Amino acid sequence: MPTEPEVLEIPALAWSTANCTVGRAMGVLGERWTFVVLREVFNGVRRFDDIQRHSGIPRQVLSDRLATLVGEGVLDRRPYRPPGGRERHEYRLTPKGFDLYPVLVAIADWGARYLADPAGPPVEVEHRGCGELVHAELVCEAGHRLADRREAAPRPGPGAVPAQK
Repeated sequence: MPTEPEVLEIPALAWSTANCTVGRAMGVLGERWTFVVLREVFNGVRRFDDIQRHSGIPRQVLSDRLATLVGEGVLDRRPYRPPGGRERHEYRLTPKGFDLYPVLVAIADWGARYLADPAGPPVEVEHRGCGELVHAELVCEAGHRLADRREAAPRPGPGAVPAQK
């Protein structure tokens, strides 16, 4: 009868997660509405009232999410003044924010695969150069495309700290 593996046989358990970048990223991005806000901004919806109306995010939640994304340097807040109106703000992606586009595409791919209506996903991402669909994929630094996700494995990085025993 097979027995449970010893804890020490699982390499990931040898390393601390106290400085985990996934955990830190989820501290910024992990709230339910964050990627909905980012979806809107990536799609060109940049003004608070437009984001709120189009997405249905409660106003206070939207205000909080925008403040967090601005505070973390993912979005910039820029003033504008509608004719005859008071100064308002719109939200633009920073370079740090633009770096999240592959993550948004990966989430959209996953949603299209597992959660779309029978007719298919409501939005697709296309390559402006040729019109073909764009998908997230894993590619190593040598340029090899990984067809099977099991071809990738975690390893300790330069900031890895041994776990406390």
